[in-house]
Amino acid sequence: MIASSRVLLVALAVALTLGVAPVAAQKVPPGFRLTYNVDKTSPTNVELSGQVYNDNNMDAVDVYVKAEAVDNTGKVVAQGIPYVGIVRSRSSAPFKAKVPVVPNATGFQVGINSFRFSLGRESP
Repeated sequence: MIASSRVLLVALAVALTLGVAPVAAQKVPPGFRLTYNVDKTSPTNVELSGQVYNDNNMDAVDVYVKAEAVDNTGKVVAQGIPYVGIVRSRSSAPFKAKVPVVPNATGFQVGINSFRFSLGRESP
């Protein structure tokens, strides 16, 4: 039983790393864009890395991204919510998200979980 579970996890890791197509993106607030790649897969987590682009005229602060693993019906089966911090106006900021490995995951979707606009420039 342990060997078959290990084989399943390895097969999932290979599938996720080699070409699971991203599914439709989550809702993203106006003026934001996200890109991501699947970086690493371990027996317990998949690591996604990407960029949050803020095309708005104000800095976004307290930005959190939501990375979700979904099954073939689009149902969310696992998620990670990393803190990004500040995304300056007309700029971008990197993120890394860890999403738990689940056997029925067939793709990922990434969106903005939460943020707020700053009325002035924030100090680094």
